[in-house]
Amino acid sequence: MILKYDVLVIGGGHAGCEAASAAANMGANTCLVTMDMNKIAQMSCNPAVGGIAKGQIVREIDALGGQMGIVTDRTAIQFRMLNRSKGPAMWSPRAQCDREKFIWEWRSRLDETEHLDIWQDQADELLVENGKAVGVKTIWGAELRAKAIVITAGTFLNGLLHIGRKMIPGGRIAEPAVMHFTESITRHGIRSERMKTGTPVRIDRRSVHFEDTEIQPGENSYTGFSYLPIPRDAKQLPCWTFNTNAEVHSILMSGIADSPLYNGQIQSIGPRYCPSIETKLVTFPERNSHPLFLEPEGENTNEMYLNGFSSSMPMEIQIEALRKIPALRDVKIYRPGYAIEYDFFDPTQLKHSLESKIINGLFFAGQVNGTTGYEEAAGQGLVAGVNAAIHAGATTNDTSFTDPFVMHRDESYIGVLIDDLVTKGVDEPYRMFTSRAEYRILLRQDDADARLTEKAYALGIAKSDRLAWWKEKKENIERIIDFCKEASVKPKEINGALESLGTTPLRAGCKAIDLIGRPQISLTVLAELVPSLTAVFDAIPNRKEEIIEAAEVKMKYAGYIERERLIAEKMHRLENIKIKGRFDYDSLQSLSTECRQKLNRINPETLAQASRIPGVSPSDINVLLILLGR
Repeated sequence: MILKYDVLVIGGGHAGCEAASAAANMGANTCLVTMDMNKIAQMSCNPAVGGIAKGQIVREIDALGGQMGIVTDRTAIQFRMLNRSKGPAMWSPRAQCDREKFIWEWRSRLDETEHLDIWQDQADELLVENGKAVGVKTIWGAELRAKAIVITAGTFLNGLLHIGRKMIPGGRIAEPAVMHFTESITRHGIRSERMKTGTPVRIDRRSVHFEDTEIQPGENSYTGFSYLPIPRDAKQLPCWTFNTNAEVHSILMSGIADSPLYNGQIQSIGPRYCPSIETKLVTFPERNSHPLFLEPEGENTNEMYLNGFSSSMPMEIQIEALRKIPALRDVKIYRPGYAIEYDFFDPTQLKHSLESKIINGLFFAGQVNGTTGYEEAAGQGLVAGVNAAIHAGATTNDTSFTDPFVMHRDESYIGVLIDDLVTKGVDEPYRMFTSRAEYRILLRQDDADARLTEKAYALGIAKSDRLAWWKEKKENIERIIDFCKEASVKPKEINGALESLGTTPLRAGCKAIDLIGRPQISLTVLAELVPSLTAVFDAIPNRKEEIIEAAEVKMKYAGYIERERLIAEKMHRLENIKIKGRFDYDSLQSLSTECRQKLNRINPETLAQASRIPGVSPSDINVLLILLGR
């Protein structure tokens, strides 16, 4: 049997769901191939979305017309805005979700998406003809053909699970691995390597002594992830925290010889920034305790997730160690923690569109590109889905697209993520941090809609309702800023209040916007000092708090924002200098040997991309500039 589509998406995880949704919303006839329709967008590890820098990615996905923010808001059981004590460039939303509701919310959204079919099966062989990906064959004998194919296989490619010395093939616990698909890709010249990740023990809440924990409630003011007005019906639940101790560490270290990480079973590299508990003990032997966070998996389940206790130790060692924690002295578990090794493909083999440089029409997204995290996967999936639809000739809003959809580093965290992958590659699972973005004051979580929504609407992935919401928000932000630029403030009217706030009184009159730069004064405080501002606030019909906060950030940090924008514009000049195919790098003896090797391997598109390759120095870039001048 042969089925024909415009776009095939292989894998129903977070990358696959966003890729399929985006491609279908652009009008491409799309098929999502998944092994289990009941585990679409499964949260294999922590049932949480967002966090440091990851929350910004989710807001960008939402601004682009993606689904992760909406699904998260619909199923969140706890919300927190992290880093509130720092500047707005560091604020990061995070939500704990109901795992089962998250799956079914995603499933219902996919079921309602036009131009999208779901095929429950397992891809077994990639079909390539004349250097172009044309389809896949499945284990059940189906042949699915398409103009573009997106691989989002997660941890399933030759997946191998580890608990102590026990090893079982699998893509997740109790789910089969995909054993031959990698080989059908690498035979065409694409390089694959191995990575490792892991997940913690799952605990029965009825066995926990909560009196020995510290409760960690969420925030009552739920900012959310989506810029759309999404109803939030799920019951809000707390998390709990406690620490390991010396007894726990002693038991874990007694079983270190049976740890797959230290007995030679696992050869691949795991995530540096989410290490197993045994790695923490080896790396920080001086520490007497490590924090753990007990998080609910949903409203109607006793299953709980022990954040901070990722492990592949023998199960009896895990349980014995846990019972030395007072809150878990009578603990019962549903399953132990485990590690998993899996195949990924070197992302330097990709273009910025996430299309393979080797096989035309083949796109990769998610953990198969060497990343870790639902958010990083979903962001890649959306970009790959859009570009697969463009490659397949999709037409939206009566517009056909020829150029790939590529985001720059000053435009989104997703752009930073993809540029890092294709330019630098990975030697460990890549995780996004705010520190990776050199323009993070431009990439705040509050302004993703300002950066991306109009572009997404032009592509057809964001619909008219989303554009209307953004335009209304934009008008109200500008109305507040214009008022503050025009409203005059006199010393005699305001100095008493300024002194009571601990800030310097005025010597002369000023505009209201000049006061916003002071750290003691917010827009809501200013409205108390300048009552006519309240009338401007009252005229805002929707999302008043969000709009006031966005206007305040734009005014309070205007100088920093403008300075960073100018730096970004300067770098854009290098982005516009195309160098691919213009040099025989081996013949340029004025370049360092390492530079020639790296430029040959990456073959960068632009001078700016070349400047970001490790091993390419500023003097090497100057040499290329001089040669271009000639």
